[in-house]
Amino acid sequence: MSTVVYLDGEFVGKDQARVSVFDHGFLYGDGVFEGIRAYSGRVFRLDEHVERLYRSAQAIMLSVPYTPAEMRELVLETCRRNNLRDGYIRVICSRGPGDLGIDPRNCRGQATVVVIADKLTMYPAAMYENGMAVITTTTRRNSPTALDPGIKSLNYLNNILAKIEVNRAAQAASDVPIGEGLMLNQEGYVAEATGDNVFVVQGGALFTPPTHVGILEGITRNTVLEVAERLGIPCSERVFTLLNVYGANEVFLTGTGAEVIPVVRVDDRTIGDGRPGPVTRRLISAYRDLVNTEGVEIQRMEPALR
Repeated sequence: MSTVVYLDGEFVGKDQARVSVFDHGFLYGDGVFEGIRAYSGRVFRLDEHVERLYRSAQAIMLSVPYTPAEMRELVLETCRRNNLRDGYIRVICSRGPGDLGIDPRNCRGQATVVVIADKLTMYPAAMYENGMAVITTTTRRNSPTALDPGIKSLNYLNNILAKIEVNRAAQAASDVPIGEGLMLNQEGYVAEATGDNVFVVQGGALFTPPTHVGILEGITRNTVLEVAERLGIPCSERVFTLLNVYGANEVFLTGTGAEVIPVVRVDDRTIGDGRPGPVTRRLISAYRDLVNTEGVEIQRMEPALR
């Protein structure tokens, strides 16, 4: 069955899912998005994702032409139409078509809204078992005084440039595969990875950078903090540098796509004993249990959207 995409009031085949070349999202990255996961017929943390989408839209003064409740239903209906039980959902809201100028006032129609539900392939299974290597990129995270990283905008060029560094380093890697890159903020503190949040474990306690250092407040990040608290693992937000990463007992990354993935080497420095540590393994197991039991049911008895 071909993938069905929701686009501005219609469900269409992916080959018919087209937006105008004058759309401000295409021309200028003027828009916001969310990446969401479905597990075992449930959409995980759907309300949190929808809330963050509207928070980002509010920050850039973008009027989404649906209520949060309607957006929530659009996500579920897109999953239904694709018979998706396990996969990835991408919600995109752009400013809509305008002219070739940058002025958003010239986008006179309503925002463009797209919902895609499809399969997802992230990191290979071996990385979750054995861990990955990461590098520190020379590309710094956007400053909140320029473009606040807390806005999940369509402009990801900052992250893409860092990812290019990761890809180039991965070509020269030998034993432990390089899968991600750490990004520092303008002051040199650890911010996040190119697409994930960062955690370190030291002395049995868990630390992750606070939002004010310039990070996206990840839904998975917050879920892991909740899970750690329930497991009795001390956890807190703390500003730290690469020195704290290099000397950590354990390091792992979190993200909607990545879930919880261990890091065993950073900038050619072995983390701990070079294997995923016990705290990381506990959190991986607990997180997987959670996503397969919690979430909004995709199927329902009421008539579907038309």
